[in-house]
Amino acid sequence: MGMADALVAGGWGLFAGAALLVGAVVGAFFSVPARWVALIMAFGSGVLISAVSFDLVAEAHEQGGLAPTAAGAVAGATLYSLANVALARRGARHRKRSGGQQPSEREQPGSGSAIAVGALLDGVPESVVIGTSLFGGGSVGTATVAAVFLSNLPEGLASATGMQRAGRSRAYVFTLWSAIAAVSGLAALAGYTLLDGASGTTMAAITALAAGAILAMIADTMIPEAFEQAHLLTGFTTVLGFLTAFVLSHG
Repeated sequence: MGMADALVAGGWGLFAGAALLVGAVVGAFFSVPARWVALIMAFGSGVLISAVSFDLVAEAHEQGGLAPTAAGAVAGATLYSLANVALARRGARHRKRSGGQQPSEREQPGSGSAIAVGALLDGVPESVVIGTSLFGGGSVGTATVAAVFLSNLPEGLASATGMQRAGRSRAYVFTLWSAIAAVSGLAALAGYTLLDGASGTTMAAITALAAGAILAMIADTMIPEAFEQAHLLTGFTTVLGFLTAFVLSHG
């Protein structure tokens, strides 16, 4: 394991995380119709679901078998859900919403910090998986990076729009997503450096843990935002995203 490989892993994590900042900039300076934001969110959800299914869970099963894969996925979903409940009570329930659902700091003190921690909670599992995909001299999973990047764009866009409607400044929004992008890079680097050489069972459990957390995040935060505006087009658009990622991973 060389430092150059570790930096490459961190770079891919930073690249995927930077999509949050790109989406935030678009949301801050351009008026994107809520329906289009919702459709992009639905597409990103489908892309992530495909990546979880074919790149993460399938790989975990191949590495360690059914038991650590199932245990890891349940643990990931449980940890994410518990943390999400705690953050929701502090004002971060609607952190990916573009409408007026997000509370202002006056309405709920501390909600800005909760939203920031929630964004971190959403992004770290994805980044760790990007880092671990480079083990053994392998190349980073195209579908995984594409899935995270494509899902982060509407996340940043919707969240930035919602934050500004809640009275938060552009400086706050841009600082938040810049920090999350940087942490995404560090998480990918950490995933590569700390887990290289781990046993197949350990890697299966960790990969599945990330998959469970990501799938719970999709159901809890992304699909509700998509459905609120896109309604009956949500399912169709999600399938298009799913198939796009499937083609990328099997092309």
